Amino acid sequence: MCYEPDAEPPIPDLLEIPVTVSREPIRSADGAAVSAFHAIPEQRTGPAVLLLPDNLGLRGFYEQLAVRLAQRGHATIAIDYFARSAPDAPLMQRLGELRRDTLFADFDAAIAKLGANVVSLGFCLGGRFAFQTAAERFGLSGAIGFYGAVQPIRDAPGPTQLAHTFTAPILAIFGGADEGIPPELVDGFDQALTAAGVEHEIVTYPGAPHGFFDAGVDGFDQESADAWRRVERFLDERAGHRAGIPMPGATSRPS
Repeated sequence: MCYEPDAEPPIPDLLEIPVTVSREPIRSADGAAVSAFHAIPEQRTGPAVLLLPDNLGLRGFYEQLAVRLAQRGHATIAIDYFARSAPDAPLMQRLGELRRDTLFADFDAAIAKLGANVVSLGFCLGGRFAFQTAAERFGLSGAIGFYGAVQPIRDAPGPTQLAHTFTAPILAIFGGADEGIPPELVDGFDQALTAAGVEHEIVTYPGAPHGFFDAGVDGFDQESADAWRRVERFLDERAGHRAGIPMPGATSRPS
């Protein structure tokens, strides 16, 4: 889990910019109704965003982030992962019931709803999924992942093993103190993307924990602000990649 129930995105809320929000399910290929939060700007000025939550699914942090993205001109849909699970089932049971084919079908349905020129943005489990949506089959303009696990899990290949299937540019953001994603795994992901010829930038913030991108986490305001600048730049430059501006202490590896 990345975020507590009271977590908030560390991004200014542009209250003066109108955004239309709704909670409307998206129909997946198998007929499942996928819970989704839609945030649509009056004028779309950048790529749309498929927002992929952490392993607790869709909740307040992601709804707030969707609104902030829409305030900046990005039509955004945040989806839940548990359309086929009993709502009162334990979390580990719901996670164990997730299947690659139905998840990808859910992503496809949301991408189709957003239209052309879509970038994925995910956190934790959603960061892992965001990396996977860089595959050619999704047709995305780019993928952004915050602290997404890149290694195999339960014998399922991770983004490092799938890098040869990726075609969309990737921005990958990690915390240097994230025990679940140690530096050697990040290095391996970087090497796999380079070997596959995938445009990418990997940024690691020394000392930052898993889930540092949160207004309620003390001591990482500078890292969060820098990460958000990189996200905005990546969105603005959806058709290509330009090296970001390194912040003091950050490890940035553009390719």
